[in-house]
Amino acid sequence: MEKINMLINGEWVSGNQWIDVRDPATSDVIAQIVRGNETHVDEAVAAARLALKSKEWKAFKPFERGQLLVELASYVRSHAEELAALESLDVGKPMNQARADVEAAARYFEFYGGIADKVFGDTIPIEENLLNVTLVEPIGVTVHIVPWNYPIQITARSVGAALATGNVVIVKSSEDTPLSTNFLAQWFHEKLPKGVFQHLTGYGAEVGAALSSHKGINQITFTGSVQTGISVMQSAAANIVPVTLELGGKSPNIVFQDADLDRAIPAIVNSITQNAGQTCSAGSRLLVQDTIADELLEQLVVRFGELSIGPASINADVGPIINQKQHERILDILSEASKQGNVLVGGKGVEVRDYENGYYISPTIIEATSHEESYVQEEIFGPVLSVVRFHSVEEAIELANETEYGLVAGVWSKDIDVAHYVAARIEAGQVFINTYGAAGGVQMPFGGYKKSGIGREKSHLAVQNYIQIKNLAIQVKI
Repeated sequence: MEKINMLINGEWVSGNQWIDVRDPATSDVIAQIVRGNETHVDEAVAAARLALKSKEWKAFKPFERGQLLVELASYVRSHAEELAALESLDVGKPMNQARADVEAAARYFEFYGGIADKVFGDTIPIEENLLNVTLVEPIGVTVHIVPWNYPIQITARSVGAALATGNVVIVKSSEDTPLSTNFLAQWFHEKLPKGVFQHLTGYGAEVGAALSSHKGINQITFTGSVQTGISVMQSAAANIVPVTLELGGKSPNIVFQDADLDRAIPAIVNSITQNAGQTCSAGSRLLVQDTIADELLEQLVVRFGELSIGPASINADVGPIINQKQHERILDILSEASKQGNVLVGGKGVEVRDYENGYYISPTIIEATSHEESYVQEEIFGPVLSVVRFHSVEEAIELANETEYGLVAGVWSKDIDVAHYVAARIEAGQVFINTYGAAGGVQMPFGGYKKSGIGREKSHLAVQNYIQIKNLAIQVKI
């Protein structure tokens, strides 16, 4: 069993208290991490501030920062199987999904490596003999609070953009899934000046809270629940620190009567069962036109019933839920939902032979009697699909927007007029037409409306999270 130390100021730091990290497929302890505290946070922030101003880090030219990230992308790919095994063990997801996550992480580092020397300022015409320009500068010490569902992807997408623009970073990984971030930390330890990249471990309520309220930081990127996001935002507000928040969703797939079901059905199934439904952008609501609802649901029930459930070691279609607490929470929701709606398939926990202590739930479809039911409105974060029928285009739009979230949506129709009309009126940061998801979508802006968050990650726009603009006016007099 590995003991994982924190990386602070170029040193591997141990601690007096440790937290068990468990394999969700078996509930066995697979590692221990340091239970970080406020003292560790203070030390990391102090080191980050020194590193930000250090001649050594400032000497890295933009293209050299880019080369460094491209080198890291190559390193990730050369260790893809090892990293995928760590991600699969840590999160419980099937190996094919873990491999896709590792490749996405490599693409993030590669993408932002290419951007590093292409973040331009402007010249602004004011008057003769006054040269006015904008300078793009790093925002400073950036904090990255990473969730447990896609640790290597989400670490890569924010850290890549932050380092490309000359910032220093402190990553706080989830206490449930620290393994792949620790793997990256070892590479950064060898390649960067001390304090430029640091990795802290521990509980979110302790280390995460201390980081988000610290006066020495300049920006926070957080992915997680709405409740925790509000706390992060409130802490940051006390110090006037900007935040980038990705807080989840209750995303709909909207299927019209003329949809190509052969294309739609695999996408609908994958969008709610990938990573056992533990995905912010999961297609957890199905809005289907009543004229084809029976046909579509009949086929979906068959597909859900055919899905294999089990650990990553057998590469099942649906892996375990991350931990016991989340497993019990989902089962409680399903118990209550079964009283409100019609459970078409699933709806219960599953005991997998030889993995009886794992946290498994059968892929579930529940047809709701009302769109107002709690399981239709609230993010469950499990393989649970709620279904609501609609009659008209306008009703579909109304239902799609009738939650407090607005992250992703899918529109399925052969009629381009209907598809575009609906997509233009959906309150979501990302809308797919006749598809859902894009293999990481590295180049595509990602973020939400309403309580799904603030700001955009991925794509070239994410760079804006990690820069500040200085206007420089030079009077020319001869």
